Parts: sequence; C-alpha cells; structure tokens
Amino acid sequence: MEGVRVFSPDEWKDSGTDATSYAAMDLKICLEGLARHLFGAVEMRWVDTYFPFTDPSFELEIYFQENWMEVLGCGVTEQDILTRNGRKDSVAWAFGLGLERLAMVLFDIPDIRLFWSTDQRFTSQFSEGKLGVEFKPFSKFPPCYKDISFWISDSFTENNLCEVVRGVAGDLVEEVKLMDKFTNKKGMTSQCYRIAYRSMERSLTDEEINQLQWNVREAVQSKLYVTLR
Repeated sequence: MEGVRVFSPDEWKDSGTDATSYAAMDLKICLEGLARHLFGAVEMRWVDTYFPFTDPSFELEIYFQENWMEVLGCGVTEQDILTRNGRKDSVAWAFGLGLERLAMVLFDIPDIRLFWSTDQRFTSQFSEGKLGVEFKPFSKFPPCYKDISFWISDSFTENNLCEVVRGVAGDLVEEVKLMDKFTNKKGMTSQCYRIAYRSMERSLTDEEINQLQWNVREAVQSKLYVTLR
C-alpha cells in the first residue's frame, strides 16, 4: 500500500515553517494516525533513514511483542521529481506500507517467505473475511545460525543491512537479528547480528552456508562502509 500527498504554496505559507518542515510534520501526523488505526494504542518511534526518492526519509516503528518492528518507510519527495512533473512550486510526501507485515502481525506469521508458499499446510489456514486467525506453525527444516560483527558508520541502518544480506542470500535468510551492541571509549559503536539461514524445501549444508556467510561479509563491508570485526 502506497500513498502520496502534494501541497501548494498557499497551504504552508502561513504555517511559520519552510515547505519541507511543513510536509514532514504533516506526514508524521497522518501516518501516526494510520498506525493507531491499524495497530491500536501502540508505542511508536521515528527513525531517520535513506530512500532514493525522498529527503528527509523516515521509517516508522511500533513496539510489538517486546521488539521494535518497522512497518513503513516514507519521506518528503525529492524536489526534482515534482519539478519534472510540472509542480516545481509544490512540496509532497510519500509512503509505502508492506501489507505482508500487517498480515504477519494480524495472524502471528513468523516468516515472510510463507506468503509465496503454495504449501497447503499454510494456505489452508486462512479464508476470505476471517481476521484474528492465529497461524499454526508446521514442521520445517532446521535453521543454521551465523553471526557477523562490525564497527558501524554514521550512515548505517539496520534496514540497509537486511537488504544487503537478502540481496546475497535471497530467500534462504529467515531472520537478521541484533544480538549485541556496545560503544568503546573512543566513541566507536560495534554491533553483532545473528543471521538465521533456513530453506523451506531442504536441509542446508555447512559448505553452502559458510560460502554464503563469506559473501555476505564481503557485501556488508563494501556496500555499508562498516569495519568487520
């Protein structure tokens, strides 16, 4: 689910703020209302991030089952996009909300890859118009866990890490979870993430997971500008 809102100069000129600040404020008010409508009176927070077509960019996270969960990405639309569409004097915001994430919350589904499964043990548990059904897990092949630790850079975000890991290992990545974090006396921050690899179709071998993990480490270091430990 995606949404865009465009403002003309008349809408922010008396606000006492610049166009970008006005759009960002309206964006947060609207999407916090959407989150409350969807999830109820949940605790939520905004996280600064990077997206290629918005600046500034944000992620909205909700506190769910004792963890922070990212539910949508958004931001103030890059001015060049509006200019190329004949709205050079306007400002806009845009957001994208993953419907799969909503379903994972509503039905307590632990693995996003199940949405692309044709396994009847999964599909038969749901029917049109029925909400509040709790997903009943079925047996899977065993997972393989690998850790990766690194000193983060100022531009590092967990969302970008997940994208890089999945870009290398694809659907074999079940979860990327922060396990440890500390800051040394020099102000450098280290984070350790545990990657759960699991196939929906077969048992994974140590050889292929070791190679995948090596490829993941190289990609994380080169694309996220972090220093591996």
